[in-house]
This record gives sequence, C-alpha cells and structure tokens, in this order.
Amino acid sequence: MEDLILNNTPVRTSVNFGMNNIVLKEIQLPQKVSKFNSFNIVNDTTNITINSNSTLKEEKFVYGVGKEIEEIEKNLKFEINLEKAEEKEKAFIQYNLSEKENTLSNYVKIEAQEYSKGNVILKYNSEDDVKHIAMSNIKVDAKANSDSQLVVLNMLNSNSLNFMSIEANIEENAKLNVVIIDFGGQKSISNYYSNLVGKNSINQLDTIYLGDNDRLIDMNYISHLRGEKSDTNIEVQGALKDRAVKNFKGTIDFKQGCTKSKGNENEFCMLLSENAKSKALPMLLCTEEDVEGNHSTASGKVDKSELFYLMSRGISQKEAMKLIVRAKFTPIIEKIEDEDVKKEILDKIDEKLN
Repeated sequence: MEDLILNNTPVRTSVNFGMNNIVLKEIQLPQKVSKFNSFNIVNDTTNITINSNSTLKEEKFVYGVGKEIEEIEKNLKFEINLEKAEEKEKAFIQYNLSEKENTLSNYVKIEAQEYSKGNVILKYNSEDDVKHIAMSNIKVDAKANSDSQLVVLNMLNSNSLNFMSIEANIEENAKLNVVIIDFGGQKSISNYYSNLVGKNSINQLDTIYLGDNDRLIDMNYISHLRGEKSDTNIEVQGALKDRAVKNFKGTIDFKQGCTKSKGNENEFCMLLSENAKSKALPMLLCTEEDVEGNHSTASGKVDKSELFYLMSRGISQKEAMKLIVRAKFTPIIEKIEDEDVKKEILDKIDEKLN
C-alpha cells in the first residue's frame, strides 16, 4: 500500500515547514466504484436546471487534491445550469453515504450563465458510523455579469475520508461566493482554486472548520488574479479540540494584466485543547505592479476574559465555549441564504463541542 501524496502547494517552500503537501499512509483508494444512487435533489425553480449525466465530459483540474483522486472512475455526475434571472433562487443536492453505498466519486459542473443569479448547495452526509470515502470534483464557470453562491457542506461521520477539489473560472463583472463548511471525516483534504480572468471579477471564499478527536484537516486554497481590477478575498475561521490537526495553505497570485487588483486572505484558528495543532502557510506572489495584497494568520486559545464574563453570569464553561465559537463563525454562517442550512450548522457546532 503506497503513501498518498496530496495537496501540493503551487510553489515549494522550506521542507522544514512540512507544508508542501500532505502525506497519508495506509490509505486504500477504490480501484472500481459501483453506481451511487443515494442522493436527493430539491429544485423548485425553473431558472436552475440539474441533470444527472453519466456521459458528461470531465475537465482536468489545474491543481485539485491530486491525480490519484481525480482519475478514479466517477459513479455520479451532475450538470447544473443557472439561467438569467431577476432574483437568486436555490438548488440543493444531498449525497447520503451509507453502509450499502459507502463510496462516492462525483463530478459536478456548474455553469452560471451571463446575468444569472442562483444558489447551489451541495451536502455530503453520512447515514451511519461506518467508514465512507467521498471524492468530490466540482467545476464552476461564472460567466460575465453573473452573481452566484456555492455552499458545500461536509457533514460526514468521524470515520470517513473526505477529498474535495473545487475549481472556479470567473469572467468579467462576475461575482462568485463560495462557502465551505468542513465538519466531517477523520481526514478531510480540500483544494480550492479560483481563476479571476475578467475585469472587475470578484471571488469571496469563506470557510469554517471544526476538528475533534484525531481529525486531520488539510486545506490548500489558491487564487490567480488575471483581470484588471479583479478582487479575491479568502476568510477562514476554525476551532480545534482534543488531538485534531489543521494545515492551512493559502496562495494569492497576482498575474500580469491584473493591475489595480486586490487580494486578501485571513485565517484564524481557535485552540480548545493543549494537544490540538495548527499550522498555516499564507503566500502572496506577484508579477504585476499597482496591486494590493494582504494576508494574516493566527491561532490562539479562547479569550479568558470572555470566558470569565460568560461564566460569571451563570453559564457553564462548556456552554460558554460554544457561544464563543459560534460568535466567531456567525459572520460566515450568515452569508448562507438558507435558514434550514444555517440552523443545521449551528446544531452541528453544539454537537461537536459537547
């Protein structure tokens, strides 16, 4: 059984950082996958069409989690098309992994047409506690003047493996907001790449993660700014307890032609245990003048004064910790335009922090 070497950074850094990739030992990937039928679609709008298409041609990823994952046969493919609309409407797909169907290798192509508006929610869910493998490959084409949101919910159980690759191409005057909720899996490896090719293109990426037990979270986020006055913003908020480990790699790359563009990334990790470990590697690359780039990462324990304030008002330490974590996560959760999904996220935070 060979080691899996995944999530390579776009440029190599010092090996002492231990952040150039993630090495997973003794992981057996499936050689063949059977058809996956356990999914639900909620789509009550005529402006968003969803088609299951086994013949959909797969486009290669510029980065992605790794070739080993990308090249595994797909057992489910979806085409999602957002049409021109006056107001945003919603489409929801939930994948239900179970003992009977415990392996998902999916490919999703989302096309936001010119002047389209829409929200797409993809939820990965476990129906039991057995080991599952979810391998998600998601492509987004945001055409000129479109305004769309993609929400990805990783709600797998704590015994599962989660591999997720998302790639977005964003054209002139297009806006794409991606929200990733990363709560599930014993190991969760995710890669996000945005290519801002158009003038005034905008990409907002928001992530919240929770690590408990021996959970490993490895995030590799890359944004290329190519269009004039393009704007990318990466906001990541997380919390770790027990012996959980998190690696965050964020790269903003200002390419030639992106004059007057802006790129910002911020990652903060709240450490709820002495044994939890957090590592971060923010990078700014630039081959263009007259651009603005900022990055910050930090990790720290719960503010003792906040904890004392809440406990002095009769709130237990455990409940006070929940309130503090929820307060950190709320600005991102509030960006999700679905009340049921927001409530489910808050309930899961309470469950994870019990």
